[in-house]
Amino acid sequence: MPIRSWDIFCTVIDNFGDIGVCWRLARQLAQEHGHAVRLWVDDLGSFARLAPEIDATRSSQRLAGVEVHAWHPQAGAPFDAPVPHDVVIEAFACHLPEAFLAAMAAAPRKPVWINLEYLSAEDWVAEHHGMNSPHPRLPLVKYFFFPGFAHGTGGLLRESMIGASRDAFRDSAAAHATLWHRLGVQPTRDSLKVSLFAYTNPAMPALLEQWRDGSTQIECFVPQGPAATQIEQWLGASLAPGSTHHRANLVVHGIPFVRQEHYDELLWSCDVNFVRGEDSCVRAHWAARPMIWQIYPQDDNAHHIKLDAWLQRFGRAGVSPDASAALTAFSHAWNGYGATPDWASLHAQLPALNTGMDRWQRQLQHLGDLAANLVAFSENQVK
Repeated sequence: MPIRSWDIFCTVIDNFGDIGVCWRLARQLAQEHGHAVRLWVDDLGSFARLAPEIDATRSSQRLAGVEVHAWHPQAGAPFDAPVPHDVVIEAFACHLPEAFLAAMAAAPRKPVWINLEYLSAEDWVAEHHGMNSPHPRLPLVKYFFFPGFAHGTGGLLRESMIGASRDAFRDSAAAHATLWHRLGVQPTRDSLKVSLFAYTNPAMPALLEQWRDGSTQIECFVPQGPAATQIEQWLGASLAPGSTHHRANLVVHGIPFVRQEHYDELLWSCDVNFVRGEDSCVRAHWAARPMIWQIYPQDDNAHHIKLDAWLQRFGRAGVSPDASAALTAFSHAWNGYGATPDWASLHAQLPALNTGMDRWQRQLQHLGDLAANLVAFSENQVK
């Protein structure tokens, strides 16, 4: 039976990663599939950083074809449950309101209930993708849906026109000029351009020093956030949006925190992209340029296992052994394994990494995109 409507619940944990994924998914379901979507978000303030049209003071509003509702999952907070839609997604193991669960259980046709999990490249993801878990009290079944980099997973979020949009942007000098004007910067033509979206990182000063003292002119674009604050301390100067600082062969540009569409354009414009968390990681794949992933840190360094799984998959995707080794060593240092990042070794492998990244993102397209895979999966569960 066709699926026509969705409820997506999101609690904002990592400031922008969770809501970034949910907002992209909601928009794609509404705009590419023509479905009705309600997006429930507990932190509209963080959401507004990605979509400035959002009014954080309103309990409900409509944007880009999506109904956006504030909800407050704290214990005891009242929730006036509407009739559930065809599919209910609890993103990243957030807990649905009890009143909404009761409404789902009372519905004549039970909605498809999906726990959209975090992205991982680990082998076990395909084994657990699509598994179900009956509710202990209610006549409901929850399905676990895993994004991933391999067949047998849910794939990655990817809009149908993202590749064409990227290529058209790269061929347009006017589009580049518009982006730099919007960001308030004027980069030079021949520099190596790096976007740097990161958490606070102990390896940051060493990397900045290598860029400063190296033989290649590097321009680094840093959006407002923890990394910008840390770099301000290294510079001894403010890194406000529109500011530019020269340190020998390094130029650091402070840029505003931009909406999602403009962030894609920044990734497309740069030669190397440092990304963090999940949403920016996926977007860097579709940019098809060398990327460094600062994975969200977890207790007992559990994130190192996830990072190594991704590095191993990328290394098996056709990139040269030397390039794979350089990326692995640098990524380990950037993610707290203990070594100092070796920019010179990574820089020497950028041409090979560029080729490998383009090849790998083409392979990932064969997994289908996450939104379409969710639609197909959900329709198969409807009785």
